[in-house]
Amino acid sequence: MAAKKTSTDKTPIEKAIDAAVVAPVEEKKASAKAAPKKETKAVAEKKEVKAEAAPAEKKAPAKKAPAKKAAAKKEMKSEITVQFAGKSYTQDDLMKIAKDVWKFDLKQKAADLVSVELYVKPEESMVYYVFNGTECGSFAI
Repeated sequence: MAAKKTSTDKTPIEKAIDAAVVAPVEEKKASAKAAPKKETKAVAEKKEVKAEAAPAEKKAPAKKAPAKKAAAKKEMKSEITVQFAGKSYTQDDLMKIAKDVWKFDLKQKAADLVSVELYVKPEESMVYYVFNGTECGSFAI
């Protein structure tokens, strides 16, 4: 029998051939060893049940979303009117006056007004305001 050459006895061409041929064969052997074992029937059935249940769960939330949109479209409209001593002010009238106070009396930019709270006291003919949670004052109506 002929003696096997060791890696030190091989020529550069033989080393290149070994690298091209032997390495892919070794990789295939390693991946074959790591291949998963065959599943039992019980495990396969559980996976099928989970796969069937998952699409059903995804469909359920999609059906609920349109119902919420329908409820949002039926938003109730309301209008508030304060009447006293022969005067009448709607909510829009009071908001317009409050915005004018913000712009002209307090010399602020309209874009800076984020929130408005109005408190109407008809017996005093006054409206008390809180702008942006910090600026307080009043105006006569």
